[in-house]
Amino acid sequence: MITQTAPPTPPAAAVPPKPPAKRRRRPDLFRTLSRVLIMLIMIVQVYPLAWLFLTSLRTEHDFATGDPFALPGALTWENYARAFETGDLGRNILNSFVVTMGANILIVLLGMMAAYAIQVLGFRLSKLVRGLFLVGIIVPVQIALVPLFIDYAAVNLLDTYQSMIIPLAGFSLPMSVYLFCSFYEYIPKETYEAASLDGAGPYRIFGLITLPLSLNTVVTVVLVNSIFIWNDFIFANTFVLSEELKTIPLGLQNYIGAMGKVDWTATFAAVCVTITPLLLVFLVLNKAMIQGLESGATKG
Repeated sequence: MITQTAPPTPPAAAVPPKPPAKRRRRPDLFRTLSRVLIMLIMIVQVYPLAWLFLTSLRTEHDFATGDPFALPGALTWENYARAFETGDLGRNILNSFVVTMGANILIVLLGMMAAYAIQVLGFRLSKLVRGLFLVGIIVPVQIALVPLFIDYAAVNLLDTYQSMIIPLAGFSLPMSVYLFCSFYEYIPKETYEAASLDGAGPYRIFGLITLPLSLNTVVTVVLVNSIFIWNDFIFANTFVLSEELKTIPLGLQNYIGAMGKVDWTATFAAVCVTITPLLLVFLVLNKAMIQGLESGATKG
């Protein structure tokens, strides 16, 4: 008996692949406006610095008789030499450096330890303590000038570095504690639990885990506070009585001559010298500062 085999079925027609969906492009108008806005922000930020530097290179006669916002007719470096001769600029920079470094050391150490105790270790009423630190952010520095002056005079701390470092660190501490606490919230608790199971105590955990992870936050705290401390005038003008301890804001008063005459070109040269360290440090550590504001323990 002969059996007939069924004819082979034709292969199914290949379905052509769907073309990839086109991404919607942002309108060109929005992109153009964004670029224009960024350019305007850059001009607003860069123009004062460029004008300050160019003015510091103008001759005194050119600045006094010409348009102060025009390009200099001639360039000279004599203003920088006169800036160091008129005022004790080198000593002023050294004093500002000592005060800034001393205050930042206190801010970082005390801020990290306070935030570690509040956020990581935890204790009863820790949230209340954190709230009290946050309240300290809104306290104006002016209300402490007279009480501090009386206390410093009683303990012979007037006209010393400590008289400036202590209040500058104290008023900068609330914001620093807040930044450290916000960062410690992102550190997984499993990290501390694993270290505790291995026999590490709170001090060892702080030194080997918390401190290395906080480096970017430390850079952020130092940069934010250094701008405020470097340019401080209130505490230095209140507690400094001698020429030897004057910081940069106080030293700029030396460029005011008799009858209120100001040597503007030398003053601009001195300002350029004093802001250069902060600009260089900020440009070098800019990425670390941004990472300190954004990253947590789970991000590199």
